[in-house]
Amino acid sequence: MQVSVETMEGLERRLKIAVPRDRVDSAVNERLQEAAKNIRLNGFRKGKVPLKVVKNKFGKGVRQEVLGEIMSQSFYEAVSAENLKPAGQPRIEESKDEEGQDLEFTAIIEVYPEIELPDLSKVTAERLTAEVTDKDVDEMIETLRQQRMTWEKVERAAADKDLVNIDYTGTKDGEEFAGGKAAGQGLVLGSERMIPGFEEGIIGKSAGDEFTLDLTFPEKYHNDELAGAAVQFAIKLNSVSEQKLPEVDEEFYKSFGVEEGGEEAFRKEVVSNMQREMKTASRSKLKNAVLDSLIGMVDITPPKALVHSEIHQLKHQMVQQMGGGRGMDPHQLPDEIFREQAERRVVLGLLLGEIIRQQNLHADPAKVRETVEELASTYESPEEVVKWYYNNEEQLNAIEQSVIEDEVFDYIIEAAGIGEKQVSYQEVIKAEEPKTNAASDAEESAAEASEDE
Repeated sequence: MQVSVETMEGLERRLKIAVPRDRVDSAVNERLQEAAKNIRLNGFRKGKVPLKVVKNKFGKGVRQEVLGEIMSQSFYEAVSAENLKPAGQPRIEESKDEEGQDLEFTAIIEVYPEIELPDLSKVTAERLTAEVTDKDVDEMIETLRQQRMTWEKVERAAADKDLVNIDYTGTKDGEEFAGGKAAGQGLVLGSERMIPGFEEGIIGKSAGDEFTLDLTFPEKYHNDELAGAAVQFAIKLNSVSEQKLPEVDEEFYKSFGVEEGGEEAFRKEVVSNMQREMKTASRSKLKNAVLDSLIGMVDITPPKALVHSEIHQLKHQMVQQMGGGRGMDPHQLPDEIFREQAERRVVLGLLLGEIIRQQNLHADPAKVRETVEELASTYESPEEVVKWYYNNEEQLNAIEQSVIEDEVFDYIIEAAGIGEKQVSYQEVIKAEEPKTNAASDAEESAAEASEDE
């Protein structure tokens, strides 16, 4: 087999491959002889059809089938011999198969770029740490009360944060408009669900009141026909309910699983949960900072085939997050809105994969077991859950990828000599702006990188 490699633009390579005709002819004849043993044709007994008859009737189809297999085999032999690492499937540009001559074809591929890791000691990031204060605990307990909040009807005028039940009809120039009418609608005043002035206009009114509000839709409104329009809303206030928060007592403690120990035990449990949440949030933010720094230190061209594959995955993820998309076709979503994140994921995968390769990182079986047992501990029968994980290859593989992810980030963090920054609890757990979904990208990239290994 003869192979020549031409370097094209960027990461593309053109392979010209020639396969000796003897290899093709031999494979075709072998396949025809095998077929002759099982073919049934009128006038011949099974297995007694002459090879010439078989060749005349099935030779063309068999040859095409064999050519496809030989082209695939010889392509992978060629890239192996030339020490090429294809990123994605090849694109066959042209092929020549003439009787009595060698099989020739041209394959265009992208290759993985050479990865030179940056100096990890120059990664700039800080680990956020905090102390959980009594004030933080008090605020958390108030949040838990809000989560257990109920509504109680009251006989007074509506006030901010009350829940009102209303009927309303909206009109523009005396005519009702689409989407402007509802009956028995629940609305929390101050939630800003309605246009400016609507909720404010209900404050001070009582159950049974009927009134009209003269309002104006915002200039930037999603419905062009209503944008900036002057309208009227005829409203009937059916009922007013106020928030009713539970008392912080023994019953409240029990609702969170604290059966004994009273307030002291409950606050201790709250602190434990807050510290666990803070640890998770701090690590996630550290990952984001490390990855942002790491990405900024390299200039890697991601293979187009891998970017396209990531875009495909991101489209499907978006549709899944939208509850299946109600029949939405992921392919209808524009590639460009996913391209930046896809390119980031690919570059991260290449970087993390190189670290995994150089450091020979693998999922430590002891850590995998520890992770499985920690997950299982929240169930009634932990032993059964552990057994289930170890009998479920897909689920166990997900745990192993998570362990490898932790190992590769621990390596980066140690190499970088990460410092600590003392901040407030609220600052640690505050959600970051979803600019790049770095933590999610990291998990995907580490998993894909380890799979490539």
